[in-house]
Amino acid sequence: MSNASESSVSLLQQLIAIPSLSREEGAAADFFQQYIDQQGVKTFRKGNNIWAFAKDFDASKKTILLNSHIDTVRPADSWTRNPYEPTIEDGKLYGLGSNDAGASLVSLLQTFLILKEKELPYNLIFSCSAEEEVSGKNGCSAMMEELPKIDLAIVGEPTGMQLAVAEKGLLVLDCTAHGVSGHAARNEGDNAIYKALKNIEWFRTYQFSKVSELTGPVKMSVTIINAGTLHNVVPDKCTFTVDVRVNECYTNLQVLDEIRRNVSCDVVPRSTDKNSSSISIDHPIVLKGKSLGLKCFGSPTSSDQMRIPYTSIKVGPGESSRSHGADEFIKLDEIEQGIEIYLQLLENLKF
Repeated sequence: MSNASESSVSLLQQLIAIPSLSREEGAAADFFQQYIDQQGVKTFRKGNNIWAFAKDFDASKKTILLNSHIDTVRPADSWTRNPYEPTIEDGKLYGLGSNDAGASLVSLLQTFLILKEKELPYNLIFSCSAEEEVSGKNGCSAMMEELPKIDLAIVGEPTGMQLAVAEKGLLVLDCTAHGVSGHAARNEGDNAIYKALKNIEWFRTYQFSKVSELTGPVKMSVTIINAGTLHNVVPDKCTFTVDVRVNECYTNLQVLDEIRRNVSCDVVPRSTDKNSSSISIDHPIVLKGKSLGLKCFGSPTSSDQMRIPYTSIKVGPGESSRSHGADEFIKLDEIEQGIEIYLQLLENLKF
């Protein structure tokens, strides 16, 4: 392994050992900021979000942001290892957050440290965000308020170092069907569950007309249902939650409007700002990636791209299929490859 890769693996091992659950990233952020400071880079911080500039920021140049997140989900009960004990076996580093998105985080940082003193045709900013896994208001969105305009963001998430040129957005809907309560032994009331079932069946079967070549159709899944208080009381309310993954053919508001036109229940979105994103396949970084043999695809999973209101692309070491699962790992050669490809993508990039 190269010195850059060895440094990144060592840093990732230290990060794994510090619990960094969403909204509880303080200790890991403290350590990570101190590490960057020790590399001779001035850091800035808002909450548990950290960022730094390469030398000689020039407002006349375009700006590239390298971003990934420091927080993790809670470890699944099925872990057979200590999730906070970084262990290397057979070329794999095991530990919570190793794949999602620790490998991207340390690889992007190493890329930034290699490039920070060089003469570049663009400004370069590195950032580390908090609360990504819970889409928290004190995460990337809060940090973006402090950064200058970004012309291109490279978001580090496990993509096998292939180019996610489109990403689905997210709507979480809290729905309520209303009825009239009554005694279950008599022909009384208007059962809210039965009303909800009609709407749930619509969510199960409805197909939005616009289907993306990259991310496929809009996908709606009813994931939670609650109703009733006693076995002998006809419920007057049934609530259910719908997870909606919105392709880049629609905005969240367009999808929400179409849903409300078709169902009879109350529909309340938890937020509408987690929109889909896409980048032109003719963008210079996409063309650069394709020249390196990288493939383009559409991603069904969400990331901080939803909170970056600028042109962005998602690419990073590791595989999405390992994320949020037990005994999470990253291959050491994936980190080395990640640094190498990030550097190749950024070399003399003009856009």
